[in-house]
Amino acid sequence: MKKVEIKTQITVFDSIEELSNSVKNLMNKAIEAKQNAYAPYSNFKVGAAFLLEDGTIVTGNNQENAAYPSGICAERVAIWKVSSEYPNLKILKLAITASSSSQLTKEPVAPCGACRQTLSEYELKQKDKVEVYFMGEVGKVIKTNSILDLLPIAFDKSFL
Repeated sequence: MKKVEIKTQITVFDSIEELSNSVKNLMNKAIEAKQNAYAPYSNFKVGAAFLLEDGTIVTGNNQENAAYPSGICAERVAIWKVSSEYPNLKILKLAITASSSSQLTKEPVAPCGACRQTLSEYELKQKDKVEVYFMGEVGKVIKTNSILDLLPIAFDKSFL
């Protein structure tokens, strides 16, 4: 038997104001996208924004459905838009923000497991890391250097 330690390094910013101008702009696009989320059941809105290598920003937001859980997360809406509209461009960064109508969301909200799995597929496909920034409605912003930092032992096509 052998024990293996897996470490993930994150950077924590005290607020959006500490981000570079380009990342702050990307996070603001995620905040704007969040406003158009359709979340009448959970009242939890999420916005996501991807920065592509040519400077294009692609956004998405969560979309719920009365046939719960048939809705879709903001991150998957956005990544599938990237894949369908810009299939040959590399993704450089992802910004995510979330808020609840029942309380102020002060803690950073990371992608769910399904989104981590989906996002990892595209990072592996492009063979280049995607920086991820995520926050709640206010407060700290967490940065990872890669989607795989959020899912270190990923399932991928090599298993199929």
